[in-house]
Amino acid sequence: MNAPAPPDETDAVRARYARRAADDPRYHPMQPDVWQSRLERERVFLRWLAALGWRDLDARRATDVGCGSGGQLLDLLRLGFAPQHLTGLELLPARHAAARERLPAAVTLWLGDACEAPIAPASQDLVLQSTVFSSLLDDAFQQRLADAMWRWVRPGGGVWWYDFTRDNPRNPDVRGVPLARIRALFPQGTIRSWRVTLAPPLARAVCRGHPALYPAFNALPWLRTHVLAWIGKPC
Repeated sequence: MNAPAPPDETDAVRARYARRAADDPRYHPMQPDVWQSRLERERVFLRWLAALGWRDLDARRATDVGCGSGGQLLDLLRLGFAPQHLTGLELLPARHAAARERLPAAVTLWLGDACEAPIAPASQDLVLQSTVFSSLLDDAFQQRLADAMWRWVRPGGGVWWYDFTRDNPRNPDVRGVPLARIRALFPQGTIRSWRVTLAPPLARAVCRGHPALYPAFNALPWLRTHVLAWIGKPC
């Protein structure tokens, strides 16, 4: 039986997100650094799906933890996932409502603590998280969510992870999640990782000069601040 959630962590997460600007122009998808980072992640994702031999995406089941307004689920639909095989989990009512407005009715959306979502064990080929764990400051809550995600994944499937690895001294509401922490959260997983995403403050600065500078700087691995990881569940 799962340990109960810390009584105040979900409320703390809601409060942290409430302090953030909902329409921060730095993260607008038309910003050169934003769309180049997104394309970089998508290229890695597509190469990995091909390496797995997953050509039958319409038959694969996927859950997006912290789906926000549904952007990542829309990407999966565009790649060929079937809407009836997709699930989004979101803690914040406004984001959940936005996702419901944007996504087909056949996509399942759950509002509330993701750990309590009614997802059957070993039912998902793919469970995704994007910058969720860096917003969870309680170690026990992180582990509880990781355990739930791992429980949902079927053997042969995996968790697709994207998050930053370094603390942001200007933002006490987040913390970096290094690769060692990912290994601790998923001790039974087989991990393949990629260092991605030019450090956002640097990326914004170089793109003000010219967007073509982004790939030049991003070619230097030590300037990248995020990790993409596939955490595979052995058959």
